[in-house]
Amino acid sequence: MVSLHDRKVAREEGKVFIEGLRLCEDALISGLVPEILALRSDKTSLWEEWKKKYPILSSCEVLVFSDPLFSKLCQTVHPQGVAMVVKKQEETGEIPGCGKEICRYIVLERLQDPGNMGTIVRMADAFAYDAVLYTSDCVDPFNEKVLRASMGSCFHIPVLSFPSSEAILSELKRNQVRSIGAHLRGDPLKEATFPKKAALWIGNEANGLSDSTSDQCDILVKIEMPGRAESLNAASAASILGYLLAQG
Repeated sequence: MVSLHDRKVAREEGKVFIEGLRLCEDALISGLVPEILALRSDKTSLWEEWKKKYPILSSCEVLVFSDPLFSKLCQTVHPQGVAMVVKKQEETGEIPGCGKEICRYIVLERLQDPGNMGTIVRMADAFAYDAVLYTSDCVDPFNEKVLRASMGSCFHIPVLSFPSSEAILSELKRNQVRSIGAHLRGDPLKEATFPKKAALWIGNEANGLSDSTSDQCDILVKIEMPGRAESLNAASAASILGYLLAQG
């Protein structure tokens, strides 16, 4: 189980290690299949409670650990006494929801900060986006820091990896979804009109969208800032743009 803290190992095995009462319950409610339920010795009563609520646990291996051993399994400073290993949902390479008259996506290119990734996924979940798409050089959305920042939203909404921005652009165009890039040379947000089928692109924290991607976007928009701050971080910008796109 400890080896799954290495996301390279976890990705190869198609598994996710999650810890904490809320995240574990969110995973169960979302239908993820648990392989192992790990409990601290003072939390064994939870097994009796959960196996009645979540039949999916019937085939799950249950392991009980002493406090010192359980702490070694987890990366949080004060573990809550419950953790799980679940199978990651399989990706088909297709973008869900494209057949609808109105569909909305968030696309992340080379995003590196776990807090930004988790916050953006949570925003997309809150505003009922159809999926979050990301390039494979982004931070892993099933990184434990991202999972905590997303407050379980990584389990509520499809979060799909693509090998490159070109692969995402190609799939969006094939499905007649227009790309909207957040970019400093874009039109002021107040002048923007959003299409019914749209994907909002958010770039790397330091460098923004790549030139190749921004050149291929159908629309570029920017958030005008009359104050003295030079910029917003990726999650803040995504939340402002994401809310407005969801309303349109």
